[in-house]
Amino acid sequence: MYSSEEKKTYMEAAFAEAEKARRQDEVPIGAVVVGPDGQIIGRGYNRRELDEDGTAHAEILAIKEACQKLDSWRLIDCNLFVTLEPCAMCAGAIINSRIKEVYFAAMDPKAGAAGSVVDLFSVEKFNHHPKVIRGLYKEQGAQLLKDFFREIRRKQKLAKKAQENCQKD
Repeated sequence: MYSSEEKKTYMEAAFAEAEKARRQDEVPIGAVVVGPDGQIIGRGYNRRELDEDGTAHAEILAIKEACQKLDSWRLIDCNLFVTLEPCAMCAGAIINSRIKEVYFAAMDPKAGAAGSVVDLFSVEKFNHHPKVIRGLYKEQGAQLLKDFFREIRRKQKLAKKAQENCQKD
């Protein structure tokens, strides 16, 4: 189990990854994988638009990097910290890579697969069940997403207004 300070450090690293996504107009989601020695061995941020790849989620990218660093697909004694509740695809990757614990900030009421829409981590027939810690820095995680989508709507409104003005001329 991690101390409060360690959890803060890892979540701050995940939020730093989310910030990379935000700066590139991607939905700001970030993730880090922490190895057995407490070091971050995988980092990822949402890159779906940049890569034109529906699988380019923060968790998937962080898991891939961790697997490469450990030279194994098994992340048995590793933990994942992520800014948003994993979706079904990412939950499947977490289960299949045998991640021990998942810590996440904001719940995802539209696509969350760790308790919001469905809880894949509690399906008895699966062969692995990571421990899940929900809501770690949830306000910060939710605010990051609210601010991002508010800015998207503001930009869309300005673009629409500019288009209307061009049509008047």
